[in-house]
Amino acid sequence: MKNTEKYNGWTNYETWRVNLEIFDGLCSDMDDEKATAEGCKDYAEEVVSESGEGLALDYAMAFLDDVDWQSIADHLNE
Repeated sequence: MKNTEKYNGWTNYETWRVNLEIFDGLCSDMDDEKATAEGCKDYAEEVVSESGEGLALDYAMAFLDDVDWQSIADHLNE
């Protein structure tokens, strides 16, 4: 079930939490490249994959399914 309720100005809780825990303070201006939704998702999945295994990893990856990656990319590009 998708969560459609806004949270702290973000699309939903999942987007807010991933931005806070993974992207907060991350500089996106490496080589003047713009952050993309796909790039943000790939980066977060890599971080999560390195941090867990088994059932915990499965739950973490399922949590990422509800993140609005475009919102995070837009925020990084501001």
